[in-house]
Amino acid sequence: MDIGGLLTSAGINISICGVLFSLYSVLRKQPSNASVYFTRRFISEPVPRDDPFGLHRFVPSAGWLMRAWRATDEELLEAGGVDAVVFMRIVVFSLRIFFIATVVCITLVLPVNYYGRDMEHKNLPVESYDVFTIGNVQEGSKMLWAHCFALYIISFAAFILLYLEYKSITKMRLAHLTGSHPNPSHFTVLVRGIPWSQDHSYSKSVESFFSTYYSDTYVAHQMVYRPSTVHKLKKDAKKMYRMLRPMETETEYVRGDKPCYLCGGSAHTFKVVHSGHDNIGSQTSIDDLHPAQIEKECPAAFVFFKNRYAAVVAAQVLQSSNPMLWVTQLAPEPHDVYWSNLGIPYKQVWVYKISSLLCALALVFVFCFPVAFVQGLTQPDVLTTWFPQIKGLLENQFINRVVTGYLPSVVLILLMYTVPPIMMRLSKIEGSVSRSERKRSACIKVLNFTIWNVFFVNVLSGSFIQQMSVFSKLQELPFQLAKQMPDQATFFTTYVLSSGWASVACELIQLFSLVWNFFRKFILRNKEEPTNIALTFPHHTEIPRMLLFGLLGFTLAILAPLILPFLLVYFFLAFLVYRNQILHVYVTKYESAGRFWPVVHNTTIFSLVLTQVIAVAVFALKEAPVASGFTIPLIIFSLLFNEYCRKRFSQVFRRSPAQVLIEMDRRDERIGREEGFYSQLRSAYCQLAYITKDLIISEDFSTAGPNRQREDDRSCHDEDESSLRQGAYHVRLEGAVEKGMK
Repeated sequence: MDIGGLLTSAGINISICGVLFSLYSVLRKQPSNASVYFTRRFISEPVPRDDPFGLHRFVPSAGWLMRAWRATDEELLEAGGVDAVVFMRIVVFSLRIFFIATVVCITLVLPVNYYGRDMEHKNLPVESYDVFTIGNVQEGSKMLWAHCFALYIISFAAFILLYLEYKSITKMRLAHLTGSHPNPSHFTVLVRGIPWSQDHSYSKSVESFFSTYYSDTYVAHQMVYRPSTVHKLKKDAKKMYRMLRPMETETEYVRGDKPCYLCGGSAHTFKVVHSGHDNIGSQTSIDDLHPAQIEKECPAAFVFFKNRYAAVVAAQVLQSSNPMLWVTQLAPEPHDVYWSNLGIPYKQVWVYKISSLLCALALVFVFCFPVAFVQGLTQPDVLTTWFPQIKGLLENQFINRVVTGYLPSVVLILLMYTVPPIMMRLSKIEGSVSRSERKRSACIKVLNFTIWNVFFVNVLSGSFIQQMSVFSKLQELPFQLAKQMPDQATFFTTYVLSSGWASVACELIQLFSLVWNFFRKFILRNKEEPTNIALTFPHHTEIPRMLLFGLLGFTLAILAPLILPFLLVYFFLAFLVYRNQILHVYVTKYESAGRFWPVVHNTTIFSLVLTQVIAVAVFALKEAPVASGFTIPLIIFSLLFNEYCRKRFSQVFRRSPAQVLIEMDRRDERIGREEGFYSQLRSAYCQLAYITKDLIISEDFSTAGPNRQREDDRSCHDEDESSLRQGAYHVRLEGAVEKGMK
């Protein structure tokens, strides 16, 4: 590809970005699109519908860019939580390191590449892209020291920035742990692999075990029930709620600070509680369950302790001589629990994980065929062999540039859109007990898939058998990469333009949500506002894309530095767009408190080491053994730096420090823990609690209209009484489990 083809691809993507950015600035001003572009405010606050008509609503403006630019980390933390701030730190880190790389490589490496051989240069638009790569440098040239020096600068700049970011994010995670109010998850342990006994239920087994071995700190427990049971209860509750809603009787909502009735209650089904507390009978014990309830119990439970330290100790020690029994871990936050996977017997979890891994590997290898096909689109001679009828079209210079330069990257992007949903499904199958862990697992799967298929398969282009034969001799892999990387630089540059610039613009426009909103309002004529419109941030798609671009930037920095300015523009656009999306669009339902950063750190170290290994092979091929030898210590230092960071920081992301937990417990003892906190723990981890809360909210919303303020409470006992009393009655579910089991 020549520079003119690259500029054609850049021009197409610049046009797409300009149109979509302008269209967004107009669409966001339309009141009918409030649920698309201001989802956070739409959910938490009433949205006025009588916005006066004016021409300003149809004039593009850039005010949102300035507001996104001026937003502080405190505002991002309040809007999106720790994970949102960590994601933006990834963008900021990428901006900083690639700004340094761009300045160093454009001023030092690019001239060496361009004048590496004695040759007559053409005009810039028709100049070959290969002239700007290291392939244009003469073998044995002393100017290769410029590449080695640039590699040292980039590597040490990355080390310093990675260390500072790791340290900052670790402090942020600890501050999140210590600065939050007493969280039910800090006092709760998830127990799986409860042994079956013919003499008593799982519930009695749990109580007996923890009362015996944790008698001083054990408070209570909450059993987990089969998902089919809860779905049946949801269906019955919805039916009964709609039956009782028209009743005009003075009733009172019963607070949810009592244990959830999924754990026990009277033998009644549904009951309307009138004003006065005389009708509220005493609840039965959690162990006084009907035999049908016992049959629906899962061998899993949430166990509650008196303090955080006791919960951490119970979660981290081996409870039994059989590691497959009484398996404990810290419980995820209530909104983070993935209830459907808790019913999987622990002894089967490893089978699910292996099956998920095998499916992911199968998808990776199957995807090699379409990627090889895409790589063939970049070569005109291969295209004319496959499709002889387009030989005449390719004689047109502009069409040739579009087909061989722009089209392959677009086809690959469209194929890649199918990967994240599949990986998310596989992460669900492997048995993750929390939604954040499922998304983190999907992120790692998508990342590995992307690095293999977009990077390695494209570099090692050829047939599938040829690609696999490279790995039969791993010692030759660096030399294969060193030979092929400069040739594939044009494809990767256009891929950054298409998958980077255009994807950021599409992220801003929210195409799928916009189309569905238009179809629902203007085609289906549905005047009711949607109730489930909240989107969580797609870490599993955006983080792998950024890390892939980081890998391309590092590996091509000294080989083909022309890619760096395009990467820098992408990260700058991402900085503005994602800040805007975090502030206005995405809703934080759960978070991992920064657990994505170790994935970013490890991948960045992998990218640096791979870059240095390729540089050693390139210098060897270019007959510069001294420069190759000077690069080897850099590889060793990279590995040592990674080991230091792993020892220094990564453990904080896996386990909670006892010192911090004990100090928090002592602080609670001094100021006095909230009255009734322990009694609220069961309600926090009640399967039915969130279902009934969502039921009331959705039903009231559909009746009261969009001006009804929806709740986003953390537990079933924190319902807003003032909102709930707008209705004339409220339903108490008493003994609903027994009815659902019959």
